[in-house]
Amino acid sequence: MANFPPVLILAGGLGTRVNAAYANLPKAMIPINDEPFIAHQLRLLAREKVTEVILCLGYLGEIVADYVKDGKNFGLNVQYSYDGEKLLGTGGAALKAGLGLNSPFAVLYGDSYLDTVFTPVYEAFQQSSKMGLLTVFKNNNEWIPSNLSCNSGMVLHYDKNRPSPNMQYVDYGLSIFKAQAFSKFQADQIFDLAEVFVSLIKEKQLAAYEVKDRFYEAGSEQGIKELSTHLKTNKN
Repeated sequence: MANFPPVLILAGGLGTRVNAAYANLPKAMIPINDEPFIAHQLRLLAREKVTEVILCLGYLGEIVADYVKDGKNFGLNVQYSYDGEKLLGTGGAALKAGLGLNSPFAVLYGDSYLDTVFTPVYEAFQQSSKMGLLTVFKNNNEWIPSNLSCNSGMVLHYDKNRPSPNMQYVDYGLSIFKAQAFSKFQADQIFDLAEVFVSLIKEKQLAAYEVKDRFYEAGSEQGIKELSTHLKTNKN
């Protein structure tokens, strides 16, 4: 099995859900157990045989780049893609960063810590022959509102704004795409990654891979507390 494809980390958000104490820090640099969150995230990727990372940066991105540098300290090759004067949204940032990549690429949310095995995700993507694959978790509205339904390895519906009772799953935070998955969108267009999911669902081109391990996140005060506890009790 080849290495996991390049991973685009969407780390350009404003962090509006996090405590005001971190107002002058991008989410990637929020301290978790005395280290910036991005350090934990990058070490997990290296553990899962990821070698190439592109950090998609916006708000205070230079602080992240000054800390991570070329990624060698984390066992990775890290490059950078900047939104520019306007924030492009999660979809626009992923499209911009992925334009120069010939291979399939993965997209990871900048506040997600996904302590699971990555190789089966890539294998499922390759076997599906679809333009995209979304990792899903049977959340049943436990941590955040469930926002999608799936069956037989395919995502059937996705709507994070208007969830329905039949939606038992949630977007786990990791997806893989072929370049043509973004063919309906323009460079420098502002759009959300959810729009790509919906477009692929309409074409029956979004596979689903169910992950059994719960997700952790650094996008909220409660999430930071839970992640801190997890890292203390599950040292890799």
